Amino acid sequence: MNTMQTNRNGVQNSARTLMCILAHPDDESLGFGGMLAHYASAGVATYMISATRGQRGWMGEPAAYPGAETLGRIREGELLAATAILGVRETTLLDYMDGDLDQADPVAIIDLLVGHIRRVRPQVILTFDPSGVYGHPDHIAICQFTTAAISAAANPRYVDRAGQAPHQVRKLYYRAFSAAELAIYQQVFGDLVMTIDGVERRATGWPEWGITTRIDAVAHWQQVWQAVACHRSQLSAYQKFAALPPEQHRILWGNQTFYRALSLVNGGREIEVDLFAGIPDEADAKYVLYVEPMASRLASPVRATHGATFNQKMY
Repeated sequence: MNTMQTNRNGVQNSARTLMCILAHPDDESLGFGGMLAHYASAGVATYMISATRGQRGWMGEPAAYPGAETLGRIREGELLAATAILGVRETTLLDYMDGDLDQADPVAIIDLLVGHIRRVRPQVILTFDPSGVYGHPDHIAICQFTTAAISAAANPRYVDRAGQAPHQVRKLYYRAFSAAELAIYQQVFGDLVMTIDGVERRATGWPEWGITTRIDAVAHWQQVWQAVACHRSQLSAYQKFAALPPEQHRILWGNQTFYRALSLVNGGREIEVDLFAGIPDEADAKYVLYVEPMASRLASPVRATHGATFNQKMY
């Protein structure tokens, strides 16, 4: 099965590119939708990777569960519809099993992510924070794998399967949910808690002083709500969202907060209002000049792995 699924929307009017690397369908809308819509509307090329198809995320009656394969296909379609609304340029699914991402072979998944990072060459990457918002093992795993892949992608000694040139990501952001956001989520979903290995894990919002970046996406909150509504298999859990007053929708989708985990271009305590702050338009030039001589030495044949076939155009 080819895991590369693509939506192409809008016109890219700059060399700016960002990539979200997440765990499940609906993560992009619930957690990152305002940011994605904001940057797509500004002409930034936005890319989305989902490590799983959400195959176990059934919200209906247990007896009506259609099975992992069928639900995975349903949720894949929902994801593609949502990312089209958000203006995402390309959406990729890696086909790992929902709920088992922390058991994935780290070498294999990091290699997949390195390949996509080197192919797309984003300046900015976003993922979940190390706590997984409420201790979700899949969220924690994708944070760890993404962080490792960024390091590997920049290493000229790391040879990916497609023999691509190294790429240095300029900035990495973790989603930093505020206390106000989590209060609304718990109003909708109830207590955000998981019991893992006998230990109760709960959602804890980021302190205000820990937030480094605020993206004003209030102009797009209705667009994000339309994207959330695409996830129809999950709507039994989402119905309370529809009843929220507009001011709460604006808090959820219109003001998205992040922690700048890595930056090669800026720092300090001043709150950012742009993920690309500090990155000049021509930032890639010196890196391309450096890695180009090596690219010709890294050629390798096409290979297939984890149900996906990659070639020089796709990976």
